[in-house]
Amino acid sequence: MNFIVLSILNLFQGQIDNIQLSNFDISMIFDKFTELQDSIGALSAHDGPIAEAHIILLAAGVVIFLGVAGEAFFKKTGIPDVAFLMILGVVIGPVLGLIQPEAVIQVVPYFAALALIIIMFDGGLNLDIKHVIKTAHFSVTLAVLGFILSVVMITLAAHFALGWLWLESILLGSIVGGSSSAIVFGLVRNVKISEETKSMLSFESALTDILATIIAFILFEAVLAGHFDIQTLQETIGRAVVVGLVLGFGVGIPWMYVSTKLGNAQHGYMLTLGVLFVLFFLANSFGESGALTALVFGLMVGNKSHLAKVLRFKLPRIELDDPTHNQLTFLVRSFFFVFVGLMASFGQIEYLVFGVFMTIVVYFGRVFVGKITLTKRFSHLDRAVTNSMIPRGLAAAVLATYPITMGLPNAEAYPQLVFFIILSSVVITTIGLGKSKKIPPPESVEGGFVKKEFDNSKKE
Repeated sequence: MNFIVLSILNLFQGQIDNIQLSNFDISMIFDKFTELQDSIGALSAHDGPIAEAHIILLAAGVVIFLGVAGEAFFKKTGIPDVAFLMILGVVIGPVLGLIQPEAVIQVVPYFAALALIIIMFDGGLNLDIKHVIKTAHFSVTLAVLGFILSVVMITLAAHFALGWLWLESILLGSIVGGSSSAIVFGLVRNVKISEETKSMLSFESALTDILATIIAFILFEAVLAGHFDIQTLQETIGRAVVVGLVLGFGVGIPWMYVSTKLGNAQHGYMLTLGVLFVLFFLANSFGESGALTALVFGLMVGNKSHLAKVLRFKLPRIELDDPTHNQLTFLVRSFFFVFVGLMASFGQIEYLVFGVFMTIVVYFGRVFVGKITLTKRFSHLDRAVTNSMIPRGLAAAVLATYPITMGLPNAEAYPQLVFFIILSSVVITTIGLGKSKKIPPPESVEGGFVKKEFDNSKKE
């Protein structure tokens, strides 16, 4: 560490002693910066894949500051903070070399599991079950048609443009086939669309995350074995859905009652988190990724007041309202997207071109699916926002790490391709949402979900 400090001191001392404002030479700055970067890289290589503890804590502090600033910037401009966090990961990883890819690959599978269940649980907590039921058929149609179309287009491109085998190409398409619930959940809270459309988009993104996770894990085994069995796919999806619903409902319904009694308990939220972790373990033991279980469990806990009336039992007046959950979700989400940036590599320009091109193709596919799915009950504003909602993120980033740990062919290419697809999809989504802001909502309802003709005169 002393080597880094001396390098930094030498940099500033050299600037003070040798550089005058009158003959300022910008090339000297770049030379010094290159020397500093080489010094940090040498330290990382000497001490291991991760820098010293206080350097990591400094990076963590920067992540938190940037995460908070990114959220504030997002509320002002509508630009997701994901892009800033990913770029920060690129800076402290590939650029400065503070953290090497080998260390990230070792840590990500564990942190990714935590990120997945926390964010899916948070999504369930913030979904209104009445709106979910009301728009479920739209959500399922968007999720299934959009996922299949994205997988088909990316599969064809990977096979013919990159020269990959069919199974490997389908695997890549499955990994990035759906929108990211981690991003969509945050975006829909800050756009002025109808509550029904917010629920539809949130539920759709959760479904595509679950689809991508289940199908990708089946394809991992298929690529290793060299063949694909459609019967195994059907059985695995069926088992995952059954396990997720049984565990989510079976534990969520009694726990929503218990959690209200723990509302004023010192560790009420932590007990709920403990139950969530146990559910994740059980779901994995029975062949489900845990994503659907976490989503359903959060849906039960978040809608306990409404469900209590349906199930006809009386809830205590105490409500679980622990701000710890929002802070934990913020931390997990922020750090994971920095991890995505840490895995970035810019060695092959064809991956950049492929990622950007395929994201554009996926966007036009999304517009096509939106046109055949959304009826006239949705306003122009709702349809425009729906067409723009193509961000890839958490599930894709998590799944892109598994080919490396499993030793699959072209394993190193998956994180690189996924990084460029995530970044370009966030950019396209941001541009689309910016254009949507110019569309005024209909007068009948705030946001834009238009009722049937005989309801148009009523205010919601």
